[in-house]
Amino acid sequence: MSSQKQEVVKRITVPEITARKGGEPIVMLTAYDAPTAAIMDPHCDVLLVGDSLGMAVHGMTSTVGVTLEMMILHGQAVMRGSKRALVVIDMPFGSYEAGVEQAYANAVRILKETGAQAVKVESGPEVPATIEYLVKRGVPVMGHVGLLPQSINIDGSFKAKGREAAEHARILQSAHDTADAGAFSVVIEGVAEGLAREITEAIARPTIGIGASAACDGQVLVTPDMLGMFDWTPKFVRKYADLRAEIGRAVETYAADVRARRFPAEVETYFSKKSALP
Repeated sequence: MSSQKQEVVKRITVPEITARKGGEPIVMLTAYDAPTAAIMDPHCDVLLVGDSLGMAVHGMTSTVGVTLEMMILHGQAVMRGSKRALVVIDMPFGSYEAGVEQAYANAVRILKETGAQAVKVESGPEVPATIEYLVKRGVPVMGHVGLLPQSINIDGSFKAKGREAAEHARILQSAHDTADAGAFSVVIEGVAEGLAREITEAIARPTIGIGASAACDGQVLVTPDMLGMFDWTPKFVRKYADLRAEIGRAVETYAADVRARRFPAEVETYFSKKSALP
């Protein structure tokens, strides 16, 4: 047995993220599978198993069709692939809106079956009471204000929020209510810089922006977007790679090699072992 001690990697905790308010920016990305989570884990403070997986992985047109079972399955994969980052799992549409008891049962199921440390909810008018109920019973909750993807059927499109005075005030109040209810951090999505800055300065919890400017305490992007997996991405996305083109070239080359019988070559082929000489 080796005399050297194996280094134990400790996960970042909810209190550690909360303590980052006004400090070092929080790095968060979405994760949906074990190998990708393993690659991102050393660099991210938070991995979000977002219900964006419905669109980014399963080809859905919105997040509305995502189920609790899907979130748990992907959450289990991300937990297997990561060691360091705090893992947060979205509660999908329909899993927390009917009442606090429904929300608690589903949140507990997510945490028990995945081992993740927190859940995230989109903060509509009735949601702060649910957040308070969950937090008081030991479920850490990340809030989400501004553009709410689960409300696509009401809003009709994914468009920036808070540009008009009434909507600005409503989102600001929602952020206050979400933080006051006990959310350990608040995602701000798709709002003007001024509103993101106002929310960040007004609440005691760290804010994590997505399309909400550098004024926030941290940033999150949908990973396939920033890796260039799609032809179109929102205005707020910066592409850090062009994996769509890279994968296309790799598959094209593989297909050509197979058709020309260049693959597999001798080095990639198994042969029978020669009998040992007497």
